[in-house]
Amino acid sequence: MTDDDVAPIRIVIAEDEAIIRLDLRESLEAEGYIVVGETGRGDEAVELSRALKPDVVILDIKMPGLTGIEAAEIINKENIAAVLLLTAFSQRDLIQDASQAGALAYLVKPFQRSELVPSIELAIGRFQEIIALKKENDDLLENLETRKVVDRAKGALMDQYGLKEKDAYRYLQKKAMEKRSPMKEVAKSILEGD
Repeated sequence: MTDDDVAPIRIVIAEDEAIIRLDLRESLEAEGYIVVGETGRGDEAVELSRALKPDVVILDIKMPGLTGIEAAEIINKENIAAVLLLTAFSQRDLIQDASQAGALAYLVKPFQRSELVPSIELAIGRFQEIIALKKENDDLLENLETRKVVDRAKGALMDQYGLKEKDAYRYLQKKAMEKRSPMKEVAKSILEGD
């Protein structure tokens, strides 16, 4: 795969100062990013993010509608995109609030164009790691649930038919193959008395 095969990164900008928003858009486009939406309001940033599914949402902290921190929290909870916050303040408590809301990187205004790309790449990388961890966690929970149901079904077969554990397990495997169903479904049907 070459660099030409990689889709350009799509960004939504939410900054209430039009001149900063325009400068940010120009800087992003000069770096090869695509700005798919922009607004000056936090609530509109959430709606644009939901509708456009960008890779990154850049939010100013102080905006009408919703603050950048409030918008970041919603975007993060819904796993829509990586969030990068812009702030004119580098106060530690503000940065901590931003981090707890799901911001994966931040820039202090006025920022240099040279700071923009690393911040975006950092936010995207962290977002991809978080999504991968959430998927892994969901898979582990599903596997655990399957194991519990299969173990209960094995126990029921052992009690009802006097089977040994390995024979009960083989029975479940065989039924799953015959029915072309996951073992979890076969185990559930056995527990339901089918």
